Amino acid sequence: MGKATGFLEYERTLPQKDAVESRKQNYQEFVQSYTDEQLNNQAARCMNCGIPFCHSGCPLGNVIPEFNDAVYDGKWEEAYQILSSTNNFPEFTGRICPAPCESACVLGINKSPVAIEEIEKHIIEIAYKKGYVQPNKSYLKTGKRVAVVGSGPSGLAAAAQLNKAGHDVVVYERDDKVGGLLRYGIPDFKLDKSVIDRRIEIMEQSGIEFRTNAEVGNNVPAQELKAYDAIVLAGGSTIPRDLKIPGRELKGVHYAMDFLKQQNKRVGNSPIEVEEIHAAGKNVLVIGGGDTGSDCVGTSNRHGAVSVTQFELMPTPPQSRTDAMPWPTYPMLLKTTTSHEEGCQRHWSISTKEFLGDENGNLRAAKVVDLSWETDENGRPTKFAEVEGSEREIPCELVTLAMGFLNPQHEGLLQQLGVDLDPRGNVLASEAEYKTNLSNVFTAGDMRRGQSLVVWAISEGRECARKVDEFLMGKSELDIRG
Repeated sequence: MGKATGFLEYERTLPQKDAVESRKQNYQEFVQSYTDEQLNNQAARCMNCGIPFCHSGCPLGNVIPEFNDAVYDGKWEEAYQILSSTNNFPEFTGRICPAPCESACVLGINKSPVAIEEIEKHIIEIAYKKGYVQPNKSYLKTGKRVAVVGSGPSGLAAAAQLNKAGHDVVVYERDDKVGGLLRYGIPDFKLDKSVIDRRIEIMEQSGIEFRTNAEVGNNVPAQELKAYDAIVLAGGSTIPRDLKIPGRELKGVHYAMDFLKQQNKRVGNSPIEVEEIHAAGKNVLVIGGGDTGSDCVGTSNRHGAVSVTQFELMPTPPQSRTDAMPWPTYPMLLKTTTSHEEGCQRHWSISTKEFLGDENGNLRAAKVVDLSWETDENGRPTKFAEVEGSEREIPCELVTLAMGFLNPQHEGLLQQLGVDLDPRGNVLASEAEYKTNLSNVFTAGDMRRGQSLVVWAISEGRECARKVDEFLMGKSELDIRG
């Protein structure tokens, strides 16, 4: 344990952020780094609990007290080795994970939890600077070939683990660049794409082959995959939830991911081959209160929107835990993101009834109504009714629909392979085996479990890789510490 009294001596602090008006002028990351002293103090706050609930709070099972102790002692290579033993991509989770580990931190019962996510990000960035992050050169090759379809966090994790086991891995990606949701779903101001490129270069040097502009089931026949000994389907949950109300067809109503992907392509100097979506000079309405909606808020402000408004159907979440959210479970609390800090009107318990257009078919407003929610004995919302007399129009020229995702795309790859689907439309495979109804076809990530967190995607990819390795070799040296 680094410092027995650290949690008593130091308060939780986070790195400084660039000023709002400054960061709205560009798409660069704006969270600064800790000083050496600040990082040491934050690591010292870890209590090295007898039962570290942060382990179970993290879907990856990160060994958090141990790497905090190594950080406190300045043992950077040890800290990196501990962290990377369970997490293939700390540079991603250290930036965009909602940190369920911090919600489970024992110190968080009566004080602010340890800043685990920031410490994690600092460990991996220091590891890169010191040259600890090196390609995995496996000289014991199995002769087995594995195809991974999808290069999001789940596909990349599966590819990295299978490569480590000595298999030859080919990753198919339908977009022009590798990264999946990391590349074209997360704004650059949260995850600079050079961070992805840096990791992909390491993976290529490790022997993993990436094929871009390769949509299996479209310009790449699914039949081609039969040449591989095993297949991992990690294409994600890509069909967005729609809002089928009058006026949906008006010009100016778009899915959030179409809006975000275009901006990432602009920053990355990739061609945009469809009609451009831009918020400059417009009143923007974001429908959906989650992280994707927040990303639309931050992007709209950087475009130069006149105003940005965000709607959420559910009532305002509580600001602290209730009896229905006991520690160490992940609490559904009111979250104010850095994008909200940059300017946004937020409305809760509100429903959009209709989109209204002008004579040219362009969006001009949304007709909305307030909702009144009934709750159960634990304060959880159960059903709602419209508030009489609250119907009104909200002016807007651009709407982004950020209401989550339904399931993976069925047309093409999944239909051609003939994999079974579960009742929600995801690829059917158990968490115990990750295997589909086809003998050598496995699946992981959002394509299997449905829309979830990046940390869950990495965990799924790692566990799926272990099952593939067992299938190919009869046993596996890969485990959760892989």
